[in-house]
Amino acid sequence: MTDPATPAVPTGRRGQRLTYLVKRLEMAERARLEERLRPLGVTLGQYTALSVLERRGGLSSAQLARRHFVTPQAMQQLVAGMERDQLIERRADSANRRILRVWLTEHGERMLAACHEAAGQVEQRMLANLEPDEATAFAVTLERCLDALTEPDGYIEPPPADAGLDA
Repeated sequence: MTDPATPAVPTGRRGQRLTYLVKRLEMAERARLEERLRPLGVTLGQYTALSVLERRGGLSSAQLARRHFVTPQAMQQLVAGMERDQLIERRADSANRRILRVWLTEHGERMLAACHEAAGQVEQRMLANLEPDEATAFAVTLERCLDALTEPDGYIEPPPADAGLDA
């Protein structure tokens, strides 16, 4: 039974929870983006890493891994492949020669521009059924939801293990 003091959680037209809809949207967007990136010879993981480096060049592999939400080991493999494909280059840090900083190459910048175009096409398709003001509101709403879940005080206590069980 639902507690009347608990506000109702909004659902989609088919009664699906928002978390489920967000996940389905992410999976559909990911599949479409991978389709668009494949002819360019770039994986989604590479595109994400290149995008991070576009905003913040000169990261170490460990820093890049944290921003990419992968393990340092997985990032090492990704970086090695991107270096082999001449999308990035690694340079020794001036203060600590043991740290290698990762930078986009000119080829990497050109490839990233093509990837951005592919991503733009996917986003246009995703937003095709929305009016321009709805698309803007959607982006702002997503940012606000992300902020709520990533702010230090945005943690929500999990329900007790016996929640919802009748005694």
